[in-house]
Amino acid sequence: MADINERFATIEQNPAGGLNRRQILTRAAALGVAVGLTGKSGGAALAQDATPAAAAPSGDPVRIGQPYNLTGGYASLDTPARDGSALAAKEINARGGVLGRPLELIVYDGRSDVPTIASITQRLVEEDQVIALAGLTDTSYMRAAGPVAQENQIPFLDVGGTAPIITQIGDFIFMLPFGDNVQAAAAAEYVAEQGWTTTALLVDEAMDYTKFLANYFEQAFTGAGGEVVSRLAYNIGDTDFSAQLTEFVNLDPQPDFYFISANPGEIGTIVAQARAAGLTAPIVGGDGYDTPDLARLGGQVTPVNDVIFTTHQGLYDDSPAAQAFIDAYQAEYGRAPENVFAALGYDGVNLMADAIARAGTTDGPAVREALAATAGFEGVTGTISYEEGSRIPSKSVALIEVVDNENTLIEVVVPENVPPA
Repeated sequence: MADINERFATIEQNPAGGLNRRQILTRAAALGVAVGLTGKSGGAALAQDATPAAAAPSGDPVRIGQPYNLTGGYASLDTPARDGSALAAKEINARGGVLGRPLELIVYDGRSDVPTIASITQRLVEEDQVIALAGLTDTSYMRAAGPVAQENQIPFLDVGGTAPIITQIGDFIFMLPFGDNVQAAAAAEYVAEQGWTTTALLVDEAMDYTKFLANYFEQAFTGAGGEVVSRLAYNIGDTDFSAQLTEFVNLDPQPDFYFISANPGEIGTIVAQARAAGLTAPIVGGDGYDTPDLARLGGQVTPVNDVIFTTHQGLYDDSPAAQAFIDAYQAEYGRAPENVFAALGYDGVNLMADAIARAGTTDGPAVREALAATAGFEGVTGTISYEEGSRIPSKSVALIEVVDNENTLIEVVVPENVPPA
């Protein structure tokens, strides 16, 4: 496959989720997403054995641009998301394409660099003339790419960036995941249930995602009576955290847990260095932890344990949709999905293709209107609906504990007290 980091060209290329309340057990959440494989707005059927053979797509391709960070600090999230996207496109084309035309994904590598992301998004819009965009897994990169789409009236579905500020870029920008305020609230409610009342925060102050997540968590945690005894900073790309961790070691008394708001490129190293420094309290964080690098880097000396994080539904429950996606991904790539961002990338392409089909055209404003009208789209990562005036879906949150380097589902929740976006 030639030059995969520059162009993941024409790809021939299923979803279901659900919502539950905190009191509902994980099994009930799984049953909730098993209701059906298509929603009011559509949704690609994973069980393709029952699907009649479709006519092969023909004509000019429907081009969706995908800016992804395939190298650098966000590669461990964006590469699985890219692969999930490619799987969705292959399945869509096997079912007859979009509007009877082949779906083509055009992927460029943003190299985890904000200016590069802006540049490749401009290239996708101006040179490749994509009719929609679906990609990226971080807020700072979305804030670089989004204005290009907004200015050109190109619908852009953010598949993994979680700060609600993303949709403030403009009305052509939509989020696929929950907001950071939601996952922060889920984490705050979990630690309260454990009886943990004090924490120390370590925050990457250079990135929007980590700043917003930490601020929302602090708001939810202190609002429920918790106390932040220390807040320290680092910057993305740092590799030595000894100064900050030494300050944590010297805290007396020690906090009940540490909330570390980190990107995927650093969290494994931070965990390893924290444990080596003698910090034994639980470490809590967000979906940036959902990377193979957490166990790979964090578990080099001793296995990662007592790490709890919030992430997206889609791989960790036992729903039929999740299992079908895992099986399809395994069959396509010869490996299980590396993390839930593979499922987010998959859902992103399916949802955008569904909106184009409902619009009946590739006209940008018409596709935007169809996307805004999405109701009950059953994705692998949850049911997706956009309420009037909002382009962020209400979705459940998976709480994960790392036990001996393995991610283990605690429960799937919908938090009760969410800070305003």
